[in-house]
Amino acid sequence: MFHTVVAGVIAAITGFASSFALVIAGLLAVGATETQAASGLFALCIATGLACILLPLVTRMPVSFAWSTPGAALLVAAAATTQQFAAAIGAFIVCGVLIVLAGLWPALGRAITSIPKPIASAMLAGILFPICVAPVFAAVEQPAIAIPMVLVWLLLARLAPRWAVPAAMLVAVVGIALIAGPAVLESEAVRPQLEFVAPVFDPFVIVSLGVPLFIVTMAGQNVPGFAVMSTFGYRLAPRPVLVTSGAATVAAAFAGGHAINLAAITAAIMASPESNPDPKRRWVATLTSGVVYLLLGAGAGLAAAVVQASPPIIITAVAGLALLGALVTAVTGALEDPAQRITAIGTFLVTASGVAVAGIGSAFWGLVVGGVLMLWLRRPTPKTTATGAPPAQVPPTANGDGARPVDAETA
Repeated sequence: MFHTVVAGVIAAITGFASSFALVIAGLLAVGATETQAASGLFALCIATGLACILLPLVTRMPVSFAWSTPGAALLVAAAATTQQFAAAIGAFIVCGVLIVLAGLWPALGRAITSIPKPIASAMLAGILFPICVAPVFAAVEQPAIAIPMVLVWLLLARLAPRWAVPAAMLVAVVGIALIAGPAVLESEAVRPQLEFVAPVFDPFVIVSLGVPLFIVTMAGQNVPGFAVMSTFGYRLAPRPVLVTSGAATVAAAFAGGHAINLAAITAAIMASPESNPDPKRRWVATLTSGVVYLLLGAGAGLAAAVVQASPPIIITAVAGLALLGALVTAVTGALEDPAQRITAIGTFLVTASGVAVAGIGSAFWGLVVGGVLMLWLRRPTPKTTATGAPPAQVPPTANGDGARPVDAETA
């Protein structure tokens, strides 16, 4: 049981340390003040912790939750969409309601998970790409902090991958503390507090932020989360998981939190045999992680103050290191089907551009362009002959007689 408790502690610390900076940066990008960003992180810790305690107690399974890391990346990418944090809060609430509906109305969940993989993966890759190139720029703009941070990450990525990102974050925090000095502790946001914000439901912000946040949270976190649990022999009923995470999202949104979802990477720490040889006892690890998340929430204010005192490129660079694995997975999923590569690249380019058209952000337009390209480039099904077999194709010859044009993608 000692190892089970330790697994829960490690999972919570890893989840918090690897992405809290991205959460703060994302909330600041959509108009939050430093105090509101700290409140948002605090609310996410409370909502995640309570969800990680409640469902394991009920199901006796290691059902674990986390905040949406791709969703936080989306907030950073959506900086041009809105600077009115109340409108972002409205979008967060809509996202939570949609997650609840996906649990209560299975057809909605199936509709989201049936978005063609090349389009969904390419949209996620487009969101992550500008963040993942940040370490390159940081190494040029802030070499004293960025280069040691990247070197530590590289070293531990080989020796202890689980601790690579937290260690890189620690190096960044030390560098920031040396630059900012004691002034970091003088910020009003250091004290843990929840600041409630009255939501504003702006249709443009809902379409450009709330709907893409729902899609990336479902496709990028919840679906992989169910797959991870299935790998370890746990068959989760979607309804209680989605209703719990959606309700937690709505509750956290009023204090600035963006989205809660089923955990994937950290879930593997707690649901694997390394946590406990007995599958029936691994839920204790998840419950432990929930308690640790509640404790970590007390440090949300200090975390926000550190992020605010940092050169922005450093925080984005840390987030980029944390998201490299997700970017690789997204790019691989987008390009694995040769027939859909043009569609995937079009979706990726529009999303990564960061453009906002008619007040609607690039993630939405990436989905639209991807859908249009997929329909336009769809090849007709070959006609069959009277025997039911497709007509014979004339093979290309050396002298070109009867040769067909070479498909650029096949080439």
